[in-house]
Amino acid sequence: MIIKKVAAANIDTLVAFSRKTFFDAFFHLNKPEDMEVYASVALSYDKLLSEVNNPNSEFYFAQLDDELVGYIKLNYASAQTEFKDKDAVEIERIYVLSSAQGKQIGKQLLDFTEDLAQKDNLQYIWLGVWDNNHNAIRFYERHGFKAFSTHDFFLGNDQQTDLLMRKEL
Repeated sequence: MIIKKVAAANIDTLVAFSRKTFFDAFFHLNKPEDMEVYASVALSYDKLLSEVNNPNSEFYFAQLDDELVGYIKLNYASAQTEFKDKDAVEIERIYVLSSAQGKQIGKQLLDFTEDLAQKDNLQYIWLGVWDNNHNAIRFYERHGFKAFSTHDFFLGNDQQTDLLMRKEL
């Protein structure tokens, strides 16, 4: 598998892929209008371009056999959605195509993030995961993440609860 940093030149691919993986993962569990409201803001061309250009955010594509199979978004310091902790990195998004699940793509993206964090002498990695996403919660627990809090997340007009999880380094 190859992991490569997303550049502004890749924005069209990022927009299309992020929308595809988001809808594939959650469409069957949520109202279509809430999905579209969220995606029209959070996964828009302008929003993703500004995030790609933010020096405290990084996106990485995962490719397997020349096929884009996943991506991850990392936030440092002021770009973090909650804590703005200079000693941590937030995984804001991690998505793998359903057809590529079970091929260790997610694990490799987590390992990649941990390597980056250790090189930067960070203390921990944290993330938020929908409390109804039991498969993801189990995945993170298997890889050393522990729940420490919750927060509200709005998917369109639907108020949901995210479990906040962290892994000490």
